[in-house]
Amino acid sequence: MTASAASAPLIAVLEDDPAQSTWLQHLLQQAGFGCETFDNGGNLLSALRTAHTFQLLLLDWELPGINGMEVLRWIRANLPGNIPVIFVTSRIQESDLVEGLDAGANDYLCKPCRPAELLARIRALLRPHQTQAGPDSGFRLGEFLVDTSAREIRLRGETIQMTPKEFDLSALFLRHPWRLFSRDDLSALVWNREIPSTSRTLDTHLSNIRKKLQLGPASGTLLSASYALGYRLELLGDPQESS
Repeated sequence: MTASAASAPLIAVLEDDPAQSTWLQHLLQQAGFGCETFDNGGNLLSALRTAHTFQLLLLDWELPGINGMEVLRWIRANLPGNIPVIFVTSRIQESDLVEGLDAGANDYLCKPCRPAELLARIRALLRPHQTQAGPDSGFRLGEFLVDTSAREIRLRGETIQMTPKEFDLSALFLRHPWRLFSRDDLSALVWNREIPSTSRTLDTHLSNIRKKLQLGPASGTLLSASYALGYRLELLGDPQESS
């Protein structure tokens, strides 16, 4: 999964074909959107249950296991705010389109879709939501409230004192629980540069946010580290497995 800057609208893509997923990811990022990709419906539902931070969803219909239609019905039954959903699918029958729209999809495109048209439809659906919501004001994960406008993180109502980079690093992990970030990922996303492997900068910041966010078994959260792979924020008791 990948993401762009926190200020960009974040779009979830449910697509099990690697080539199509990569194409959509590249298209969205080139257009200035954040993007996270999921290759099965179960993983997307786990992400939505844990921290609903997406501004729009692109769903394939035909998937093994939990398909796109089942994901859509769960979203409409469980998530507030009527998040925009677009089907991008190879099902081209008029009856499929009608079924998708009746189930709550906002739009329906058949593969192969035209890039400019897809982006135009995304912008059209995001426009009223951006007007109503204004600038990104933040999100909640468990007992953490992240105010991106004020650049503050509150734990159980108490503001945590942090440096700017500590906030950026903390917000990144809290916005994307279970996502594995390599050291290079964190260097690029938080510092916008490469941090030499001999530098203790990243390790010091990780140690600081562990203490300040009170990450550990007592709080139900854990910042796990694999020095060969990277770091991720785990929610203890969450059944999602490592990807």
